Amino acid sequence: MKIKNKLAVTTALALGMLTTAAAAGDVTLRIQSHMAPESTQGKLLANFVDDIETMSEGSINIEFFYSAAVVKSAETFDAASTGIIDCDMTNGSYQTGKNPAFQFVADTMGGYDTPMQYLAWVNFGGGREAINEIYKPYNMHFIGAQVGGQESLSSTKPLPNIDSLKNFKFRSPPGLETEIFQSLGAKPVVMDFTEIFTALETGIVDGADASTLAQNASLGLYDIAKHTTYPGFHSMSSDQLACRQDAWDSLSAGQQRIIETAHKKLMTDYVMVTMIENGEAFGKMDEMGVTTYDWSPEDRSKFRDAAVAAWDAWAEKTPEAAMMVKSHKDFLKRIGLSK
Repeated sequence: MKIKNKLAVTTALALGMLTTAAAAGDVTLRIQSHMAPESTQGKLLANFVDDIETMSEGSINIEFFYSAAVVKSAETFDAASTGIIDCDMTNGSYQTGKNPAFQFVADTMGGYDTPMQYLAWVNFGGGREAINEIYKPYNMHFIGAQVGGQESLSSTKPLPNIDSLKNFKFRSPPGLETEIFQSLGAKPVVMDFTEIFTALETGIVDGADASTLAQNASLGLYDIAKHTTYPGFHSMSSDQLACRQDAWDSLSAGQQRIIETAHKKLMTDYVMVTMIENGEAFGKMDEMGVTTYDWSPEDRSKFRDAAVAAWDAWAEKTPEAAMMVKSHKDFLKRIGLSK
């Protein structure tokens, strides 16, 4: 009886210690995205949250905020850095005002042909390490990138090759993209996204840089613009997962690995789902009366040369920008996209 009692007490104590240890290891991360929950990306993010909570068996709880519910999209990085939330799942380019180097976290504009090439740079080409050199002063830790694929230019006039960019008036975001297209003879017009439809209908612009082929179709751009590039060549904006350094350090090694693994699944899910949606949209272009243009390797190479020339100008702005540009250029040579 005494042995049995001792065994029961020992077992009870052990179970109690395990329960206490599990409770002590529980953590809640507050993450904000600029994506809407009903969007394709929003649904994939919901899967990402579920993967983390399931694999961690509840030791990692996620409070996820969609559609920039806590702070504005451009303020998410600072909100995570200062502790209002814990992690940022928006876009690094929002922070270019801090340092031009952030542009090369999110979109190299003409650098890579496919999302997998960019993700290879992040995961195996020194990209993650380079990005974390930029993020370290802001008490942020970059975990990974999620990007669907190349965006497609929409136009009311043909865009068969690089020469057709001359005098092409189109809605463009400010900054690096504007500079690249201007160097090729285009006339980018910086305007709010909500103004695109009126500008196209009235002829203020000939086209727009909006999003991927599928997203452009869902927005109704091809009701007006009957010409588009596909696959795209000019832009491939990448969102991120970045967490406050002390929040990341508070996780166990196992919890960190769970989040990293779940995020790598999210990376590939973004690529695969975007490929499917773009393919489905491409199949409807003929019946919509839209002509698609797949630029030749030679024209893509010329655009990349123009992009890299603009990168070099940005590299002169700060040492961090120079470091990022060098990292991308070295990797482009490594995978045979440039000489």
